[in-house]
Amino acid sequence: MPNYYEVLGVPRNSSDKDIRAAYRKLARQHHPDLNRGNKGSEEKFKLINEAYDVLSDATKRGKYDKYGDNWAHADRIQEAEAQARRQAGSRGTASPGADPFAGVEFGGGADMFEHLFRTMGQEARRPPTADYPVEIALEEAFNGASRMLELPGGRRLEVKIPPGVETGSRVRIPASGNRQGDIHLHVTVAVHPRFQRQGRDLYCEIDVPLEDAVLGGEVAVPTLRSRVALTIPPETQNGQRFRLAGQGMPVLNQANVKGDLYASVKVRLPTGLSPQERELFQQLKGLRAARRR
Repeated sequence: MPNYYEVLGVPRNSSDKDIRAAYRKLARQHHPDLNRGNKGSEEKFKLINEAYDVLSDATKRGKYDKYGDNWAHADRIQEAEAQARRQAGSRGTASPGADPFAGVEFGGGADMFEHLFRTMGQEARRPPTADYPVEIALEEAFNGASRMLELPGGRRLEVKIPPGVETGSRVRIPASGNRQGDIHLHVTVAVHPRFQRQGRDLYCEIDVPLEDAVLGGEVAVPTLRSRVALTIPPETQNGQRFRLAGQGMPVLNQANVKGDLYASVKVRLPTGLSPQERELFQQLKGLRAARRR
């Protein structure tokens, strides 16, 4: 399994801010919407999200720093260690604070988790985690969504997907009952016909009539909630970008915090000109040519 710190390109003592900055940079670089058809970037993007999911959470990061690849089994490892100490103490072979596993080598590809349970003669009885791929629309990623899962045995379970998820996000549904383990939803957000997403920000193009681009005007910009009015200043250039604060995607687990929407102007040239309009353009062309002399 790859080293999560190496995946994000940060040292082990990095601050939360450094980890977040590294993730955003790599996520933009390898986002599937910007690398369509590139399987390598898609896999890299999933791995980047996996690494960030662990290192951005203080509890998970602490377990990862201590147990490495076995961090997800940290609670069970600690429970096994405690039980081993109790067993060793009952035999009168352990002193207070002694580590019953001191001196055990976990090299040569041996797995610490497997070793602990093998030495105790126990088997893990916890039901395995079930993985379910889920595809949602960008609007659902914005508002949150629900899905009905078909579970083994014919059971159906409605699960909630929180606002702010993105492609590569993993949503954990805690175990329900003794015979069902945790459920992990692996989320893919479908490509949207109008908006492109980069992290919490959205990008789109807006058609602006030539006369409004030249003279200034007001256009309606669609968002994932409604439409907002945007004032276009005179002499706006084709491709000029405007920022609409707070009109982007919500942040996962912080739905009240939203990114921005960046709207790029696409000047729409007129067609079907009347003779009078054509004459006015001829006059404008003459005036502009005279200024260049």
